[in-house]
Amino acid sequence: MFKIGDLIVYSGHGICRVDDISDKTYAGITKTYYVLHPIENNQKLTINTPVDNDNIGKVKLMDQEEAERILESFHSAGINWIEKPQLRVQVYKNIVNTGNRMDIAKVANTLMRKKHEIEMGKRKFYQQDSRILNTIQNILFKELAITLHTSPDVIIEKIKSMLRIQDKTTIQDIC
Repeated sequence: MFKIGDLIVYSGHGICRVDDISDKTYAGITKTYYVLHPIENNQKLTINTPVDNDNIGKVKLMDQEEAERILESFHSAGINWIEKPQLRVQVYKNIVNTGNRMDIAKVANTLMRKKHEIEMGKRKFYQQDSRILNTIQNILFKELAITLHTSPDVIIEKIKSMLRIQDKTTIQDIC
């Protein structure tokens, strides 16, 4: 169980802070709920999710050791590139949906390398691939930044350096 003040990754909303844990009654049923607020852009959104709801992914932010391992994984190759766009999108989305951060980093690795290669050839990166990459960067890269006490821009520059992608793109340009 999470505690008040914990930062968690909540599927669909990114990184959220647990602001409260309280009992609420809906339709005559009382359950214990986490009261969450996304930390992104000072959102006013309040999320109430049952503590016992395992259908929606809720995980504590990674620790520093895991963050460093994930960051170092960008020195290695990612996952195999799948030529058929529809199959690639399906496979990559399924990997992202597992919540396995190391596997998600491998997808990001592959997409970032391929995006750079395609754009260097003056071609356009497939929009579905771009959406998957944006989702990963908006959650995983920000989680890395929080855990490693830095900014998402520093994370993206470090990763691009590891991938040998040399330009001055910021995370806002990529997302």
